[in-house]
Amino acid sequence: MIVTDSHPGAGSPGPVPQQLRADVQTLWEYHRLDHEPKPVDVAIGLGSHDPGVPVHAAQLYARGLFDLIVFTGANAPTSLERFPRGEAVHYREIALDNGIPDEAILLEPDARNTGENIALTRDLLRERGVHVGSALLVSKPYQQRRALATARKLWPEVEFGCTAQPQTLDEHVQAVGDAERVISMLVGDTQRITSYARRGFAVEQDVPEPVQRAFARLVTAGYTRRLLPE
Repeated sequence: MIVTDSHPGAGSPGPVPQQLRADVQTLWEYHRLDHEPKPVDVAIGLGSHDPGVPVHAAQLYARGLFDLIVFTGANAPTSLERFPRGEAVHYREIALDNGIPDEAILLEPDARNTGENIALTRDLLRERGVHVGSALLVSKPYQQRRALATARKLWPEVEFGCTAQPQTLDEHVQAVGDAERVISMLVGDTQRITSYARRGFAVEQDVPEPVQRAFARLVTAGYTRRLLPE
């Protein structure tokens, strides 16, 4: 795959371009798993640029679905401006403001990718002597599929579910304030489903033909900023 530096509409605060909507929606729906949350041993709030993660986690905590949550994440280029002191640190503060008590929160402040989110959280909980037979991944909406594939590869003995804020594509784009970023991230995550499985970072998953075609058209349209060189 040829990766270019093209990223049309960079920083655009507007909606998803109408001519791309069907393809973007296809990727959005593919990556969202939205498992029905159920009681688990621990929740894991995956760091990103999305402040909706700790807000949603607080809502789930209020429902009594878990007694402990780990917020995990350092910084990434996409989150540094919004969360300069680190994703996990800021997530904790948002969670406290939304009703999760401090004693229910652990921080993992060093992870710089989803694999490290899972591996370092696993190691932290083992060090603390916390038994984990089930866990709920709380992520930004379109990170769910890749996060689950990664978790099942790195921590196979745990039963995982995934959840995110119940947003529509348009609501998420509005919350992020950058349609180009959302589209580029969706394209990048779609590539990573197969690329990471091939590299041994995640379990393999089916990528239906409509998803492959939507991905290819968006790459052709220039949404390549988040692609890996292959």
